[in-house]
Amino acid sequence: MAAGGTGGHVIPGLAVARELRQRGHRATFVGTRRGMECKLVPAEGFELKLIDIGGLNRVGFMRKLTTLAQLPFTTLGCLRDASDAVFSMGGYVAGPPVVAALIRRTPVVVMEPNAVAGFTNRLIGRFVTRAIISFAETARYFPAGRAQATGLPVREEFFRIAPKPRSAQLNVLITGGSLGSRTLNQAARQSWPIFRKSGFPIRIVHQTGAADFDRLAEEFGKSGLDGEVAAFIADMPAAFAAADLIVCRSGAGTVSELAAAGRASILVPFPFAADDHQARNAEAMERGGAARLTRDSEMNGEMLFAIVTELGNADAALEGMAAAARKFAKPGAAGKAADILEEAAGG
Repeated sequence: MAAGGTGGHVIPGLAVARELRQRGHRATFVGTRRGMECKLVPAEGFELKLIDIGGLNRVGFMRKLTTLAQLPFTTLGCLRDASDAVFSMGGYVAGPPVVAALIRRTPVVVMEPNAVAGFTNRLIGRFVTRAIISFAETARYFPAGRAQATGLPVREEFFRIAPKPRSAQLNVLITGGSLGSRTLNQAARQSWPIFRKSGFPIRIVHQTGAADFDRLAEEFGKSGLDGEVAAFIADMPAAFAAADLIVCRSGAGTVSELAAAGRASILVPFPFAADDHQARNAEAMERGGAARLTRDSEMNGEMLFAIVTELGNADAALEGMAAAARKFAKPGAAGKAADILEEAAGG
């Protein structure tokens, strides 16, 4: 399991690994000491083999030189580990174990959850045995017939969220992820007096992250608006279920959760994401009628107010976007990934 670095790589990898373990297989993770895998993988009871490797994409010259020097030695180390198949989520951690697998002619299955393939998956795309994708347009990065749209593993609670009848008061959820988003926090704060002055019927639930929580919680308390501000929302499926409209970033995990829940969204891509993949994800959702895309540089209080009220006042607009989002949903992704791995490994 070459799934390390960020939670966006590790968490889907763990979902697939759990499915494999239930079927009687042994899943071993490869990662680094500084990645999320060091915390998450051992807690799930899986073996973690540590390697020394850094990134090549969007890093400084010295970091590239260091990584290029590490790569052959780390790859040689990975050659000693025999396996029936290698599962890759991409990212810098995947480089050595995937190259080693290709040298050994071990089947490689990659999961590419974004609309544009990441740097590692673009490099190895033509050599992989199978590619698991979330967006149809991602298939162009892999040989014809090798890509299958099974989606990204998402918690089952999101799929259980029922369509929500629109009430007189618009329920808006704003979240920049567990750490929060400075852009979304600032735009929300700027919008509060505009919403208050307009009299638009709205209830706002806002996950700010810890850094801005105290200041925003105090200001929201004085805004006169209905709702609540939280540093972290533990039960995000419940927050999705209560929302008519969600304002958020557009990472692969987030857009997969929006699709599973069937919720309309305003997507504000993180502008510094590798290969601008969040923008490509948001564009795909907007083309499908599921979301409204707004650039980070354009998002402010007035823009947020304008889009929310436009969608809130348009007949059946949010219901149509919610239905369109649901069309992107792909349940059972972890089980389908395990099926593909078993097939690639010869059953």
